[in-house]
Amino acid sequence: MHLRHAITILVAALVACAATPAGATAEYDYGADEYVIIDGGLSRDTRTSLAAHAEPGGGNFHVWLMAEPAHRRIAMLDAIGDDNNLDTKANAYHAEWSADSRHVAVSWRRERHALQLNLYGVEGRRPHLITGPSLFHDVAGRDIGKDDDIRRGSPSIEWRTANRFVLRERMMLMTTDAGFAGRLGRFARIAERHEGGWFLVEFSAEADCVLAGRRYRIAALRPGPFGDADGW
Repeated sequence: MHLRHAITILVAALVACAATPAGATAEYDYGADEYVIIDGGLSRDTRTSLAAHAEPGGGNFHVWLMAEPAHRRIAMLDAIGDDNNLDTKANAYHAEWSADSRHVAVSWRRERHALQLNLYGVEGRRPHLITGPSLFHDVAGRDIGKDDDIRRGSPSIEWRTANRFVLRERMMLMTTDAGFAGRLGRFARIAERHEGGWFLVEFSAEADCVLAGRRYRIAALRPGPFGDADGW
């Protein structure tokens, strides 16, 4: 998974799954023409929305950009589907729209303890992915890999203006590398020491980001808060 090519960050704001216990799967059987607006899915200007739909049995799941108030389907959002989702219920997906309704962040569970966050732009009522670096990559010099044992995490976006936002990333990673936290400097700490030489490392970072076309850049990076992982 290459996080420099899109904000497709494992684990996202837990509000996306507030109605779902961590170990449960939120499923829903959609009608043939039933498109259910996701949590926070109505845009600020109320002219568009994001709605979930799947075939009987939950297959071919997608999130769609809809025209409102007619609730007419416009286009499917890329990078949300059967290959990277756990839930099919609409309220297991959370949207955070910018003030001008031209950008939206969508978060959902990719796995039971790993969620994903994608950022989209909407131009001419057509959605496209916004690309840019993850904060972990900016600090560690590498992306999250398939061998990284992520136990918990919470990236999120908070809009400040129409083209500026704060990106936050918090993660708990299990590793046998005793020097891992030290190499991340002020952005990480050893939260717990376990038997067998295992360390639970907490990573926390936040950054002011600026949109530029179909990309964003990190304008200012700083350590984020630590502790209270149960409250993420």
